[in-house]
Amino acid sequence: MGKRLTRITTRTGDDGTTGLATGPRVPKDSVRIEVMGDVDELNSVLGMVLSSAIPRAQAGWLLEIQHDLFDLGGELAMPGESLLPDDRVAWLEDRLEEVNANLPPLREFILPGGGPAATSCHLARAVSRRAERHLVRLARDETVTTAARQYLNRLSDLLFVLARFLAREAGDGEVFWRSRRVRGTDAAKEDD
Repeated sequence: MGKRLTRITTRTGDDGTTGLATGPRVPKDSVRIEVMGDVDELNSVLGMVLSSAIPRAQAGWLLEIQHDLFDLGGELAMPGESLLPDDRVAWLEDRLEEVNANLPPLREFILPGGGPAATSCHLARAVSRRAERHLVRLARDETVTTAARQYLNRLSDLLFVLARFLAREAGDGEVFWRSRRVRGTDAAKEDD
């Protein structure tokens, strides 16, 4: 078993650097640390989704994803290591197809909403997309696994369809975007 934290406050980061798991210290605002923070934030937002009442199967998926994200965070903390197996991308794709097969075709843009679980899922999707953008930026200068890039991309897709599913499951329904022209017409009708 690896070394465990015995002290949380070490004061070693007071100089604006933080230590990677492999030993070297890097600036806290480096792209690598930014991606690690995004992945940590994404994992936390998934915890918010899980704190809502959601179906057991989807809760199980999200817990699996939280473990995957922890592995991805470890991979980022240990440059050169590969901790996220390639088959996890295919697993996400299978879940994506499973959820999407039971949803009506998307004909309109969707706004974040549809109840607490769906809204939190939309937030997780947005954080996942940010994490992916920062990972791509990191990959310009450093080696990043293909599985890591693909995983975050597929995860944001899965979270989008899962938000749609959760909005419908909760009975709140999806919140569709309406153009300003249509919104203006609806407001005029309400005034009559």
